[in-house]
Amino acid sequence: MNEKKCSCGHEHDEELELETMTLTLDDDTEVECGILGVFEVEGIEQKEYIALLPLDGEEVYLYEYRENGEEIELDVIEEDEEFEKVSNAFYDLYEEE
Repeated sequence: MNEKKCSCGHEHDEELELETMTLTLDDDTEVECGILGVFEVEGIEQKEYIALLPLDGEEVYLYEYRENGEEIELDVIEEDEEFEKVSNAFYDLYEEE
C-alpha cells in the first residue's frame, strides 16, 4: 500500500477513494466523477460550488451546487469573473491539502 505522511503527521493513502456521482452532460453523455469537495467562495454570498474529477480524466469540473430537498442541482458557472473566482478558490483550498 502506498502511504505518505502529510504535514499533519498522519499517514494517508496516496490514492484516495472518493464518493462518486454520475454527471449527465448536455449531449446526454454520462460521466462518472469523484467528488473532490463542496466549498464556498469568499466574496460570493449564498452560493456553494462543487469540484468533480472524472474517474477516467484529469480535468476538474467546477459547478454551482445546490441541495433541493433530497436532490442535488448543479448549474454551469456562466460568468467569466465568477468562474475565475471559483477556480482560484478551488486551487487555493486544494493546494493546501
